[in-house]
Amino acid sequence: MASLCYNKGCGQRFDPERNAKDSCLYHPGIPIFHDALKGWSCCKKRTTDFSEFLSIKGCTKGFHSKEKPPEPFSQEETSDKLKAKPVEELIIQGPKSAEKMQRERPSSDEPRQLLPIKVSRSLEQALEKLNLSSKDEAPEGREAAAQVRAGTTCKNAACKAIYQGPESNTEVCTFHPGVPVFHEGMKYWSCCGVKTTEFSTFLEQPGCSSGRHCWTGKGDKKAVSCRHDWHQTSSQVVVTVYTKNPLPTLSSVKANRTVLEVHVIFEGNKIFQAELDLWGVIKIEKSFVSMVPTKVEITLCKASPGSWARLELPQSTSH
Repeated sequence: MASLCYNKGCGQRFDPERNAKDSCLYHPGIPIFHDALKGWSCCKKRTTDFSEFLSIKGCTKGFHSKEKPPEPFSQEETSDKLKAKPVEELIIQGPKSAEKMQRERPSSDEPRQLLPIKVSRSLEQALEKLNLSSKDEAPEGREAAAQVRAGTTCKNAACKAIYQGPESNTEVCTFHPGVPVFHEGMKYWSCCGVKTTEFSTFLEQPGCSSGRHCWTGKGDKKAVSCRHDWHQTSSQVVVTVYTKNPLPTLSSVKANRTVLEVHVIFEGNKIFQAELDLWGVIKIEKSFVSMVPTKVEITLCKASPGSWARLELPQSTSH
């Protein structure tokens, strides 16, 4: 026997035995009435006409529900309860306005932190097969260094020196001349063989050789545009960048509570960069990055559960 669906925005009859996860199109949010506009908190469409508001199609797919929402108290029941005990004032906070959300939004100038990177076993095997050459990371000479701009970081692996001026060329560079090796769960540099299973420990290994800083690479990395998209749950936002064999030792993803900065280098000496002004606020300590041979997934933990209307604020710009 067909049952009536009580999900908001649906109201259709359905067969419980054929109730699939995408059978129902409904509104998970609450109705919003503000400045003569009517709509749902879960989607962007607004209207001034009440009949049009009632006909706004749902924005989320899911199972039909035959659970009837609780009935409001009748007038008699309400008056009896009022006589039985004193009135208690109940204050319900409605949805925050865009202006209030903007005032409470953390500053985009907050320091950005590196998100931890999880490297899949399949990517480790793919990078091992690539047999990456270290020639692109070798020191180039004083001619190239003469054209370096202040603030440039040394390109040698494991060296974090920053070019301050000609005096920086006299400093000793401590780096790894070899290539990163990922084999049977172990991570190490081919030049020194200090093995570890922890990726963060591997990234922090000090160099094993000394020489000159390398301020510019022999082959300039080619900036490219990669296909990327996003999806969300009530507690997380997942940004996916589709790349071939991303290089975890050379890539980085930074974030503060409202800004995401992506810097991914992948096979072919290509680089994808983007800076996103996020729609909502995130928890940095619970966010992380996952890398596999075909993509980079950035999982962002929402500061408060709910639905984001979009990934970026309208005024944000991607590079």
